[in-house]
Formats: sequence, structure tokens, C-alpha cells
Amino acid sequence: MNTSVSNRSLDKKRQRIDVLIENKVSFAGEHAELSIYDTYLDAQKVALHSTELLFCGMISGKKIMHVADSDYHEEFLPNQSFVLAPEQGVLIDFPNASLNQPTTCLAIEISTDKISQVVDALNFNQKITQDDFFQYQAKLVHAQHNLQTQQLLERMITLFSENEQHRDYLIDLSLNELITRLLQQQSRDLMIASCKQGKLATPLSHVISYIEQHLAESIDIDVLCKIACMSRSKFYQQFKLAFGVTPALWQQQLRLQKAYKLLEKGEAISQVCYQLGFNNPSHFSRVFKQAFGATPKSIANH
Repeated sequence: MNTSVSNRSLDKKRQRIDVLIENKVSFAGEHAELSIYDTYLDAQKVALHSTELLFCGMISGKKIMHVADSDYHEEFLPNQSFVLAPEQGVLIDFPNASLNQPTTCLAIEISTDKISQVVDALNFNQKITQDDFFQYQAKLVHAQHNLQTQQLLERMITLFSENEQHRDYLIDLSLNELITRLLQQQSRDLMIASCKQGKLATPLSHVISYIEQHLAESIDIDVLCKIACMSRSKFYQQFKLAFGVTPALWQQQLRLQKAYKLLEKGEAISQVCYQLGFNNPSHFSRVFKQAFGATPKSIANH
């Protein structure tokens, strides 16, 4: 998440440091509470727990997250989100935190009632084709932000921390969007996992499999519509409702995620670029940085 976390109300509150580990500044809304956590000291195994769903976005620095009940031990970096289910605990290491360069994280605690409200609304809109398409799964979610999610989180910081006109109404709209993005991520992950295990056979699951198998090729909407047995308008509507993006953007996200993994393994930037269907290295670098907040070179040299 690339944001300076800077506005007058927030800056004033953050200037007061009460503790060096997870110094918290909070702003409450009707269905959620937004907090900024600053840590100024190297620390290990700091416990985090919430009775409600907790959506976290890294702002600066690095955390190592340990989830005891799932053998999960992963880095948590800027441009990533980390979602804890209600009552799920996590232990956090802060390997790089210091007074000069604090590790900073955004956390939004969202009431279960609000999540249920959004789930019901989405499933009502989807009723004609498939009941209960969206269903919140109480599990850990760790994902890369896309540009829209980054912009949403930056907007939410302003909405919560400043006394804007119609504050509560605007916060509610932003929560609807954030929860919808989480549900889309979970539905997408569930559908992909089910496809790979052969447990799910729906028109969209066949489309997903096709896109993954032809990742380096240009998207042909007519082919995808035939696979889904839908008209163009219905296909676009169903795909965007399920995944929050167009098929082309979906394919680009898959390409970039694979590019990130290949670069981490030491493959050459130009080779990764052309292997995944990008025609221009400068374009590849630009969209990669938009997606991950880092250049391909910095990942390759990490």
C-alpha cells in the first residue's frame, strides 16, 4: 500500500507515542474501527487478536506473520493485505522496526453483522443465476493489492480520520466496497482451488482454466463466451460480479503474480516479460510497479 498516511488529524495523533510496539491511533465508525499501528522497536511474537474480522494493509516496513493453527509463517509487506477471521490469533515479528523507520500498518475491524449485510445484498443481486454465490469463509487471507484496493484504503484513511460532510454515509459505502473485494478474493480463490482439484465445474470455472492454460496469449472474448455458453453482455456481467475485474485485467493479474514468483527465483526480467505475453519491457515494469509497489529489478535483486 503506497500512501504517506498523512493528514492533519492523523498526523497530530501519531505525534504522541505512548508505546514503542504497536502504538495505536484509532477512529471509530458505525460498523468498523480504523487504526494505524506504528512500531518503533525490533520485536518478536507480538500477539494480535480480534473478536471481529480484521483487515490489515501494510504501509511501511516488514512484518513476519505466524498463525499457530495453520503452520503459516510469511512476510507481510507494503502493497499487501492480510485478513484475520474473527477470533483468529496471529503472532507478529518486526525485524526492521526502528525509531527512524517505524513499521506501520493499517487495520480495519469490521463487524460480522456488516459482512452479513453485504453478503445478503450481493446474493440477492445474483439470485437469477446462482444462489449463495458469495459466502464469507472464516479463514486467513493474504493477498496483493490491486490499484483499486490501494486507492480505496487511502480514501478510507481520510474518511475515518477527517470530519468530512456525510462522513458516516461515505464510510459505509467504502466498507461495502472493501467487503465486496474481500468476498470476490475468497470466491475467486475457492473457485480456482476447486478447479485444480476437479471439484467444481461451472461455466466460469472452465473460463478460468482456459485463461490459466493460455496465459501468454491475448484474450479472445468470443472464445471465452463460447466456453461459458453466454452472450458477451451476460459474460462480462457475470465475470465482473464474480471477480471484480474484466477478463483482461484478471489475466494481467495472473501474469503479474506469476512474474513475481519467477523473478524471486532469479529468472531474467526480459525472459519473464516475453514468456508471460508482455510485448514491451517498459510496459511490463510500469504495470508491475503499479501492482506491487516495487520494480521487477528490485524483486530480482532481493
